[in-house]
Amino acid sequence: MAQVRLDKFISERTEYSRSQIKELAAKGRISLDGCPVKRSDVKIDPDTASVSVCGQELRTERFRYILLNKPQGYVCSTDDRDGDTVMKLIPPEMRTKGMFPAGRLDKDSMGALLLTDDGELAHRMLSPRRHIPKVYIVKLDRPFENNYVNKFSEGLTLADGETCLPAHVKKAENSDNLAFVELHEGKYHQVKRMFASVGNHVEVLMRVSLGALVLPEKLAIGQCMELLHKDVENLFKPQDFDLFCHRFSAVFSANLINNLL
Repeated sequence: MAQVRLDKFISERTEYSRSQIKELAAKGRISLDGCPVKRSDVKIDPDTASVSVCGQELRTERFRYILLNKPQGYVCSTDDRDGDTVMKLIPPEMRTKGMFPAGRLDKDSMGALLLTDDGELAHRMLSPRRHIPKVYIVKLDRPFENNYVNKFSEGLTLADGETCLPAHVKKAENSDNLAFVELHEGKYHQVKRMFASVGNHVEVLMRVSLGALVLPEKLAIGQCMELLHKDVENLFKPQDFDLFCHRFSAVFSANLINNLL
């Protein structure tokens, strides 16, 4: 692979500016293959070089993919003028310039949210032509009714006349007031508006999967993890909704209830 400047390599993988990188190099805070390097304009092989900044070794991969289990009270934005943003939940060593939430969750919603600096992948995820399915678990104000299944599958018409694509819905196995929903689109407050159109109210919403990428049971609310390449590929793999509900009903029902206590 063609060589690149050290400062470019670091800038693409951290939040440091080129001028900050130059200063760090002058202070001996940057190491290349285990040795301090005083100049940040040297050329390196990005595939084989071992680069450390302030004692933190940088990964060789160009893009970063972070899965966050979003808590309530945070907005999916990079601008803190909108309120506390999900970016505050990402440790500094995991952030990069240009990282942003790929998709949205309402401020009062929880669950799986991908953050990345890979604009092309985010476009693939959000493109209407290949909108990846997303599964949510919701706590309802009133018990789930069996007729919801047909109504959702036929494509609901919302209160303002907007129509929805056919969707899957299924009652959780251990509660009359918990249900799973799978959507293939992303309208504003869609899950809440869909249940409102059948006479119910969503009290709590948690997203539990993006494509076939399932929110790990051990990833606590507010925690995040870096995804491997094979995990990212799961975003675009199909998933059987009924099998998902059977497999994860008990796990996510308990997860949602525990996070409400």
